Amino acid sequence: MTTWNANLYDQKHDFVSKFGGSLVDLLAPQKNERILDVGCGTGDLAHEIATHGAHIQGIDASHDMIIAAQQKYPDITFHTMDATALHITNQFEAVFSNAALHWMKQPDAVIKNIYSALKQGGRFVAEMGGHGNIASIVWALQKSMEDFKLPYIEEDFPWYFPTLEEYQSKLEAAGFTVEMISLYERPTPLQGEDGLRNWLVMFSNNLLQHLSDTEKEQIYSKCEQLLKPMFYQDHQWVADYCRLRFVAIKNNIHTTVISRPFHK
Repeated sequence: MTTWNANLYDQKHDFVSKFGGSLVDLLAPQKNERILDVGCGTGDLAHEIATHGAHIQGIDASHDMIIAAQQKYPDITFHTMDATALHITNQFEAVFSNAALHWMKQPDAVIKNIYSALKQGGRFVAEMGGHGNIASIVWALQKSMEDFKLPYIEEDFPWYFPTLEEYQSKLEAAGFTVEMISLYERPTPLQGEDGLRNWLVMFSNNLLQHLSDTEKEQIYSKCEQLLKPMFYQDHQWVADYCRLRFVAIKNNIHTTVISRPFHK
């Protein structure tokens, strides 16, 4: 189970919500629409969606994230819930998700539950880590653990980064019509001199859970050393993000699937 530091997330990783802003534009929330934010984190994008007049609810598997979201946005309903445990039928005009689906390693169950939660004609608008996401960071983590002769446990790898074709086929198998899907590179600046270290502390906790604090520090330092030549420029770390963005419609009527590139 991945544990989250909601305070660190808000202080050092607000880029997650900032990059999600254009995804809200793609969602184009309408007044009085019922929308579910899956993996809502500390609620910033749910709040933005609410400003359009939509009735938004947020769910996240992290109770700490939900507590932070409730404190920040008391007028919005938030629930601690894993998307694999979402059992709702025909309730929402839209389901929205930003930077969360790649943490859910049972994608078929999640997609099925989201399909069920949508009303007929409802839309699933999301962005997640896709194939190639943080490939250099994953390489550095594996290489560091190998160099220190520390065990790398494959089952503890916390992410699911699918190819465009793989995820499109999963959406279609669940009954969705994929209106738009795109995999694109999005180099992502990390805040400050300790940007990479803060990223590793925040997001690699699951992968390094079997290590001591001293061993973790060794890994963080080694990753910085390995990645600095390529990913640290002008006092700024940049992570090699690849994002998968899509719009899928719950619609039993067969329509032609159009895949087109997304340009930010």
